[in-house]
Amino acid sequence: MKILKITALFLMVISCKITQKTFQKKVRIIQSKVITIAHNPNPFSGLSEPSICINKKDTTNFVAGSIYDNVHITLDGGKTWETTHLTSKYGVFGDPCLASDKFGHVYYLHLSNPDNDRNSEEFLSSIVIQTSTDKGQSWSDGTAIGYNKLHDQDKHWIAIHPKTGELAVTWTEFDKYGSKNPNDHSRILFSKSHDFGKTWSKPVKINEIDGDCLDSDNTVEGAVPAFDNKGNIYVVWAYNNRIWFDKSTDDGQTWFKKDVIIAQQPQGWDYQIPGVFRANGMPVLDIDNSKGPYAGTLYVNWSDQRHGTDNTDIFLIKSRDGGQTWSKPKKVNLEQGKSHQYLTWMKVDPATGYIYIVYYDRNGLKNNQTKVSLAYSTDGGEHFKHIELSEKPFTPQKMIFAGDYNNIDAFKGIVTPIWTELSKLGLSIKTRILHIK
Repeated sequence: MKILKITALFLMVISCKITQKTFQKKVRIIQSKVITIAHNPNPFSGLSEPSICINKKDTTNFVAGSIYDNVHITLDGGKTWETTHLTSKYGVFGDPCLASDKFGHVYYLHLSNPDNDRNSEEFLSSIVIQTSTDKGQSWSDGTAIGYNKLHDQDKHWIAIHPKTGELAVTWTEFDKYGSKNPNDHSRILFSKSHDFGKTWSKPVKINEIDGDCLDSDNTVEGAVPAFDNKGNIYVVWAYNNRIWFDKSTDDGQTWFKKDVIIAQQPQGWDYQIPGVFRANGMPVLDIDNSKGPYAGTLYVNWSDQRHGTDNTDIFLIKSRDGGQTWSKPKKVNLEQGKSHQYLTWMKVDPATGYIYIVYYDRNGLKNNQTKVSLAYSTDGGEHFKHIELSEKPFTPQKMIFAGDYNNIDAFKGIVTPIWTELSKLGLSIKTRILHIK
């Protein structure tokens, strides 16, 4: 009897392993060489914080942005690029966020500075969204979201309903940015648009617990929204050494009364990386809206220093029940000993459900040398394979600001990671186009 039980158990283990392997799809990867989208020989130019989107109506058209007002366009799948500059009556002041809907609208969100004066009451008075209907070649003058000249609006991100094109934007509002006054607070705001960004709902506060205004671990920051195919809206952000989660099932009208903690973030989101001007571990949220075996799964990606201030890692959790329960954190990056992996961003291909995570990587390197890596999963985040994107390592400099984030988009097997590199020649925005079949 014992022998039969042991044999049965052994067969079950083998069966589980075989079943697991069947979901690890083999893919064929075609990569371009590293492409320099834009370059500035002045290392203090601020050319950084790139964001990119694939036009969902024309997959040979990618549109990217970088601070402060750069627009980078390709009409031939990334072979050639043109850089122009964005203008708006609301001003253009960094934090670019690019997205495209299935109708071919391209959206460019950024901060406001209409008076071109950081001391003006109008500075950071709103989040601005501008729209292009011609593949990023021209833009609307923009619409102000959440206008309030008495407070500072910052660190926004956008989500697009995959079927209707409805827009949702979340961001942090500061009573007064940088204030040490305990009576000044930060909060997460939400607004939506049903007319492709022309008009926006009155902003509503969705977080239960406010943060301070110091732009550090006790500030509520990094809110990222996402839609599922049913129109449910989900949001994550970082605060007080934790990752927080909220959800609306009625088009953003109501949210959880109690904020939900879905992961711990030891050492917080505001951490130090040797040789880097500024770094953070703010979370990224995305949803598998494909028709694949993991459809409907929510994924949250971030970095933290739970293994020590000399050992930053990339993590992923997931939920298959709409955010009711979450998996334990899985370390995504490869690592030999202690090293730093940071400034991560994630995208789930809505056609295939494959997960792509781009990040800065110091694994196996010394003296603050840094490379750019891509982790990808074809089995719902259970296993990851890795690709080194950069051609050679580069070395950040403490006095040179190279941005608060990188970015990535993926659609129908086309993957477009984008990042900032520093060299002796200056700052560059780079990409490597991958076709994964």
